[in-house]
Amino acid sequence: VALIDMNGEEASRQAQLLQESGIEAKAFTCDVSREEQCLRTIQAVIDVYGGIDILVNNAGITQRSAFVGTQTAVYKKIMAVNFFGALYCTKAAIQSLIERQGVIVVTSSHAGYAPLLGRTGYSASKHALHGLFESLRTEIKTMGVHVMMVCPGFTRTNLQERALDGDGSITRHPQSKVGAEDTPEHVAQAVFQGVLKRKRMLILTPTGKMTYWLSRLAPGLYEKIMADKLKQELIRQP
Repeated sequence: VALIDMNGEEASRQAQLLQESGIEAKAFTCDVSREEQCLRTIQAVIDVYGGIDILVNNAGITQRSAFVGTQTAVYKKIMAVNFFGALYCTKAAIQSLIERQGVIVVTSSHAGYAPLLGRTGYSASKHALHGLFESLRTEIKTMGVHVMMVCPGFTRTNLQERALDGDGSITRHPQSKVGAEDTPEHVAQAVFQGVLKRKRMLILTPTGKMTYWLSRLAPGLYEKIMADKLKQELIRQP
């Protein structure tokens, strides 16, 4: 297992935990928003392990702010991590994945197939991932490479603690949740099983499945329900 993270100390700590469990693991430090770092890091992984069988594009950042009050720099930062980070790493690994007929896993979101109030930048980046990787799937399917989109709901990680406000600072907007909060362990197990079954898109939680179908069959109703549940997020706290 190769662990790539912007925080080298955290990646090393996780690698150590895997090693203590008898799993061969190595940590790599990389800012996925920087193409040259992605190229260098993916090549280092290939040099160590001989190739890549499964690439999991999981790095992400989010925001909670109204469009009218959000600077364009915030959108650029979100796209740099969520979209271009996945593109850079995949581009760097694609020849190895083709050689080994591997799997590309892309962490999207319910916001990747339905609108989400107060997260226009985040939603845009996730929609872009679907456009890129679902199209890529059609190009490399005959080469034996599979692409799986993963769409988890609200998950208990530190992602929301670092959500950006409209000016690029860490937001003070309160977070609202739709449906029960999932655990990283449950998501990881679902992703593992999804890779084994070569699923095209993995939508997690009952709320996620309801969101998918309601946003397609009754988009106006979905927008109203979603906006009512999340509108408090855009009211600034004193």
